[in-house]
Amino acid sequence: MDLYEQIARLDSEGRSFVLATVIESAGSTPQKPGAKMVVLPDATVIGTIGGGAIELQIMEAAKALFGAQESTRILETHLTHDLGMCCGGRMKVFLEKHGASARLWIYGAGHVSRELASLASHVGFRVAVVDERAEWANRERFPTADEVILKNPADHAREHPGGPDCYFCVTTHDHPLDQAVVEALLTKTAAYLGLIGSRRKAERFKMRLTAAGFSEDSLARIRSPMGMPIHALTPAEISVSIVGELIERRRRDAPRH
Repeated sequence: MDLYEQIARLDSEGRSFVLATVIESAGSTPQKPGAKMVVLPDATVIGTIGGGAIELQIMEAAKALFGAQESTRILETHLTHDLGMCCGGRMKVFLEKHGASARLWIYGAGHVSRELASLASHVGFRVAVVDERAEWANRERFPTADEVILKNPADHAREHPGGPDCYFCVTTHDHPLDQAVVEALLTKTAAYLGLIGSRRKAERFKMRLTAAGFSEDSLARIRSPMGMPIHALTPAEISVSIVGELIERRRRDAPRH
């Protein structure tokens, strides 16, 4: 598999990476303009821009870029003066961060979930719908979802590893099932955890979760009722309010242009 195929695969999987490209060189250098290298968050490297000290420098710069607000950076280096390499030339490398795609996990495949999956896909979320009812969770009802998973939502939530790019919306057909899913997800890292329902339902859930031993800090992570206060009534309107909140959370820490 060549480098471009691997970049396409990483992008399709929604994984984050930094693409380093040599854009200028002068004198004796190990690589010329156009050479590319991909650096993953775990320091895995695909391709090369020359090896040795220059490659180590780019890996360190990529590591810093993963945690930075900006998404690009240019690094100009004199190989002998700056790195002690014997080549004697100069290289300018452009680093470009590709962020991981936000993943939305929708637990429950009802009417709101159907509208939510469609709209969330349209605004750039990678969407998975989880429900054990085959008549509800299927491709006919969720044609735009990246995944439709036939499984008990609570079991799936317990097995989910979580992550900083994970968004969870709990919209099952059963209150005890909602609670089981929320209890499982409260132990995971997530960018967002929302529960559909009324304020009264939210208060009852908080009482039950408190009785189950969850702290106030944990309960504060739950958005319930989830969605922005736009007086939504229909499933389509409710999905608009929820997706608005998801976008707000996704963009909250993004760099402003």
